[in-house]
Amino acid sequence: MPSIWQKTCPIPHRPPLNGDAETEIAVVGAGMAGVLIADALQSAGHRVLVLEADRIGSGQTGRTTAKLTAQHGLLYHKLIRALGRERAAQYARLNQQAVAAYASMIRTRGIDCDYEEQESYVCGPDRLALRAEAEAAASLGLPASYTEEIPLPIPAPAAVRFAGQAQFHPLLFLRAVAEGLDVCERTRVQAVDGPTVVTDHGAVRAEKIVFACHFPVVNFPGLYFARMHQERSYVIALQNAAAPAGMWVSAEKGGYSLRTWGDLLLLGGGGHRTGQNAGGGRCNDLRQRAAAWFPGSTEVAHWSAQDCITPDGAPYIGVYSPARPDWYVATGFRKWGMTSSMAAALLLRDLVDGRPNPAAGAFDPGRFNAATAAGVAAETGHALAGLGKSVFHIPFSAADALAPGEGGIVRCRGRKAAVSRTGDGAIRAVAPRCTHLGCELTWNADEQTWDCPCHGSRFDADGNLLNAPAQTPLKPR
Repeated sequence: MPSIWQKTCPIPHRPPLNGDAETEIAVVGAGMAGVLIADALQSAGHRVLVLEADRIGSGQTGRTTAKLTAQHGLLYHKLIRALGRERAAQYARLNQQAVAAYASMIRTRGIDCDYEEQESYVCGPDRLALRAEAEAAASLGLPASYTEEIPLPIPAPAAVRFAGQAQFHPLLFLRAVAEGLDVCERTRVQAVDGPTVVTDHGAVRAEKIVFACHFPVVNFPGLYFARMHQERSYVIALQNAAAPAGMWVSAEKGGYSLRTWGDLLLLGGGGHRTGQNAGGGRCNDLRQRAAAWFPGSTEVAHWSAQDCITPDGAPYIGVYSPARPDWYVATGFRKWGMTSSMAAALLLRDLVDGRPNPAAGAFDPGRFNAATAAGVAAETGHALAGLGKSVFHIPFSAADALAPGEGGIVRCRGRKAAVSRTGDGAIRAVAPRCTHLGCELTWNADEQTWDCPCHGSRFDADGNLLNAPAQTPLKPR
């Protein structure tokens, strides 16, 4: 189902690439990150071409809750331990600069995008952890404080409050910024070979290439599929809900998110690792929470999103790999994509122009620490489990066992197939292994999709590609 942003902001179509082309900088992806990066580079005097597989803002940007904040959950206490105080401070400063950069751009360009300054809160049951987070964030120069004034129906005795943050309509903003850019829609990148980006509508030769397409589409070098994972989360928009002031997120695992837009309250949550939602029920859980916390409210929309998660909590923004010094990447935004997109634009503009940026170390894609080492080991374990499942998993005996709306791996003419049954009883069967690296797929009952538990690729019930890193659809069976 489309989000409220997609329902209320149509974006004019752009034609696809028309044959081979040359440019100074090719940006892969026309979500918030790609558009802001392209705008920053073009404003710095570069010739930029943006390549988008679908439509401008059609990916995660159209499905965000659109908070502009340097408050990223209980992060800063963790960052100080993982990256050290200096790099944690770099992360904090760049994200606070990103919040200010949005306000400046909206003001100077006169962009009408429902921008509102709001306080941002992370709340939870652990007062000690919240107090430690407030002290850590404040010590890094952020406008953070501890509070026990919680005007929420959600049980939470305390919170960390960030002053001077904001919220907006992401697609209204994106549409305005993209107007001045050269964007080719419906142009899927199929491969990248040195300075050449190969698409389904021709090849683009560029001096520099920026991967801002949510999940990097090139496996080697970089190995990003082994250094982060993807998670799904869900949102429902409520009318007639007693909305609290400010933007809220709860700190505990599987927590909730709140913000307003006009007379609507957006309630988010139900997060899980992609490929681990066979039982479904995530949206229904949100509806039950809404009925308990906001009695009398009415659901007017629901949608979902996907996010890349790095082991140490900081995104990967910088040079793609030492082996490809003219490639750049922005990924791993950990559910804070709006602020991280602007941070990527500020940082990559400087890196491309050869100017030192004091925040580069905190976001360096090549960084290595205890958290990243543990993360690589964990992701390798997940991948091996997914690959092993495709070899050893014993499938259901027959598709007839599936009820309407269910899906599973079944035996079909002597081999496995990913089979689902529609609400009217029709059967659809596709190949059961992800086209990225071959992991066995699992059924997402909430969204009626086939999801990869290894690296987060997703396909609809007919096998059409929904999310990278896979680049090709599933074959029918």
